Amino acid sequence: MKVGIKEKILELDANLAERIRAVERPGLLRTTAILFAHSGDSWFWLLGLGLLWLLGNERGKETALTMALGILITAAIVFVLKFTIRRQRPEGDWGGIYRKTDPHSFPSGHAARAVMLAVVALGLGPAWFAVLLVVWAPLVILARVAMGVHYLSDVLAGALVGVGTGILALQLYPYIAAL
Repeated sequence: MKVGIKEKILELDANLAERIRAVERPGLLRTTAILFAHSGDSWFWLLGLGLLWLLGNERGKETALTMALGILITAAIVFVLKFTIRRQRPEGDWGGIYRKTDPHSFPSGHAARAVMLAVVALGLGPAWFAVLLVVWAPLVILARVAMGVHYLSDVLAGALVGVGTGILALQLYPYIAAL
């Protein structure tokens, strides 16, 4: 039986993800990956952005609203793609909450959200926050693969979605600032 290009790509994707995987290896790498894998959760960011909106200055409020809107737009796009494509997550036990609430892995919502936040931070600043998120986003992306809840193609596609939704959020910023 002849193996098609799609099957070869999926096999390569699974093999690369397996090399990055750290979920079964106790130690500092696994603990760090858990921290970064969870740091991209939407509830965490929406809570933090809510606090920024409540306690921040005018610019902070505008940034918080822009990022929160970006999170919602990103979630809607990822949701539609996940339930259209329906790729199952890699086998594993870690990340039960993700596996139960969202059994689909493509594209990664965490990767999309992390990159979107980094793009918005690059556009709106401050510079220290942009640098922090630009360093943080790839760590979230790698952690999602390391913890076995995504394949490499899931996070790469998520990152592309994040770039697009980040640019869209920046385009919406003048309208948010005018509110």
